[in-house]
Amino acid sequence: MIKNIRSKIDLTEIRKETLIERVFKLIAILMVIVFPVALVFCFRVVKQYKRAVILRFGRVRDDSPVGPGIIWVVPCTDNIVFIDMRTQSFNLAPQEILTKDLVTVHVDAVVYFHVMNPLCSLLNVQSHKKATELLSVALLRNILGQFTLSDLLSNRFKISDALRKEIDKGTMEWGVEVERVEIKDVILPFELQKAMAAEAEGSRIAKSKIIEAEGEIKAAENLRDASKIMMENPKAMLLRYLQALSTIASQQRNTIIFPFPIEIPRQ
Repeated sequence: MIKNIRSKIDLTEIRKETLIERVFKLIAILMVIVFPVALVFCFRVVKQYKRAVILRFGRVRDDSPVGPGIIWVVPCTDNIVFIDMRTQSFNLAPQEILTKDLVTVHVDAVVYFHVMNPLCSLLNVQSHKKATELLSVALLRNILGQFTLSDLLSNRFKISDALRKEIDKGTMEWGVEVERVEIKDVILPFELQKAMAAEAEGSRIAKSKIIEAEGEIKAAENLRDASKIMMENPKAMLLRYLQALSTIASQQRNTIIFPFPIEIPRQ
């Protein structure tokens, strides 16, 4: 009976060893199959114009940001966030601005920017592009309200540069650098457009009258000089008289009685 019990125990142990061996074999086979596939997911490619910020268990990995090129990650623990480093832009919808001289205008602009610090753009703000756009709208109204309508129309470059500097100060903590701001258009109210057009038309008319008056003054001065010359030189008067006769003879077909001074035959 003791022998039977020992034989049963031996069989049980043999079966256990066989089961364990099978489990290990299965695990080994799975590792051989899965490891090459998992190895593929451990390598990621970061493009030239991007940077990768790697979060391991929710914390930024020490070597972040990384790229461009091939990087090593652990699929189960690492989360990758790609940040675009290229220049981006957005249009500001026409904003109603009250200028320094109390004129209401509508101004629209374009803002160009790029990310210079990937970590700040990810950790310090939820959406750096949206935040930059909202800040640009607010500063557009504040900055442009400090200038007159004449400045908006004639000094756009100066105003755009001042606006760029103010926006850049606000976006620095988000890792964003503003490259430039372009004011596209300044839309005036229709009544003001008519008034400015009338003023410009009046200015053109006044300028043309001034030019005409200057021409008449110049012509009068020339006639005065010519009369002095003729008075000093009678022969010049005679030539002018004969030229007038020649002109009349060539243009008129009717008979004209023209007085002929007695002094001319003597000359």
